[in-house]
Amino acid sequence: MRAEVRVAGPIRDPAHAASARWNLLGHPWPGLYARYMEHETLWQQQARRDPRQAINYIERFAQLRESGEDLDGEARFFDAVLPRGARVLDAGCGTGRVGGALAARGHHVTGVDLDGELLGAAVLDHPESRWIQGNLETLDLLDENGNRETFDGIVCPGNVLAFVAPGTAGTVLGSLATHLAPGGRLVVGFSPLKGYSVAGFESDVAAAGLGITARFSTWDMRPIVPGTDFVVALLDPEQTVN
Repeated sequence: MRAEVRVAGPIRDPAHAASARWNLLGHPWPGLYARYMEHETLWQQQARRDPRQAINYIERFAQLRESGEDLDGEARFFDAVLPRGARVLDAGCGTGRVGGALAARGHHVTGVDLDGELLGAAVLDHPESRWIQGNLETLDLLDENGNRETFDGIVCPGNVLAFVAPGTAGTVLGSLATHLAPGGRLVVGFSPLKGYSVAGFESDVAAAGLGITARFSTWDMRPIVPGTDFVVALLDPEQTVN
């Protein structure tokens, strides 16, 4: 089976367009440029400073895999809470590392990411799944009948919420919540050291109509302890936050 690759909505980076017009006309538009920059993800900001960011990321995980490093902890965790043959959305899929491991376990995976270079690696490594280029903040996937597509499970690991545009993590969580099927579950993992606080996360979760039904400090379900620098949270719609 060949991977399906498509684009979900416009992905042209408006910050780059604003910058180009600003330079071409020799006319400073700081207000307009600042507004565009507010919607640029932190990943995009870093990519502007380092064009090799995606390549370095791909090569790093390839080296880890080759060295025998265990890279499937997220997939094992989520597989344990999913029904067999689940429809899964890998939100911020990158190279498809997690989604590909879930597909290998029999799930039907759709991955979404903004970075086309990372998606290219996903297509090559995991052609059995569907990979879509799009922004999680404005995600609106539709099925063949024009209805919103929903999933039995959504996984958002790898500090994705810490790399979205500043102040938009709550919007992203709300967008993902609308793509959950009845009874669906969402799992996220992030480090508060990346600038996204646990308190902010809890507030965003509640605003998205979700609740935290379990939380851990690692993907192998170790408990939260004082000073924990990583959070894995299992979210369900309309549950009470622990």
